Amino acid sequence: MLIETEYNRRAAVRYALNWAFARNPRFYDFEDIGGDCTNFVSQCLYAGCDVMNFSPENGWFYINSDERAPSWTGVDFFRDFMLTNRGPGVYGEEVPLSEIRRGDAIQLINSSGKFYHTVFVSAVLSPVVPQNIFVCAHSVDARNRRLSTYNYADTFGIHILGARKEVELAET
Repeated sequence: MLIETEYNRRAAVRYALNWAFARNPRFYDFEDIGGDCTNFVSQCLYAGCDVMNFSPENGWFYINSDERAPSWTGVDFFRDFMLTNRGPGVYGEEVPLSEIRRGDAIQLINSSGKFYHTVFVSAVLSPVVPQNIFVCAHSVDARNRRLSTYNYADTFGIHILGARKEVELAET
């Protein structure tokens, strides 16, 4: 049975701040083979929910560098999973930057319309505008970097709504 579980934004942010300039040895560093940005954001979200989705077709999981879901490390796959996940793991919705919160994710889009980078939101000040959004990232490591210092044409905000986990019902 699938039940709602907590997405702990504090734990996710704490993880991001701790590992922004380092690499957790539990996870492969994809920096030299396409980038580590989405892998890092997935790690942050996982730190906030402790649930993976092991669906072989459209899951979100990491076992090792060879056994992982495309959504764990791929920018486009990550976005698709977060917006459509109905199973275990975190899930979210697209929001404008004005509705982004600490513990959410933002994807950057270049002038050609290509999504090219995923960052984790570590802090948000009011009013919520790019210069008041701070992020952590890999692939050009960043810790509490202002979103406004990135070079992008557009953004795509992903507000994490929660997480779900699978539990087994005991037979009586």
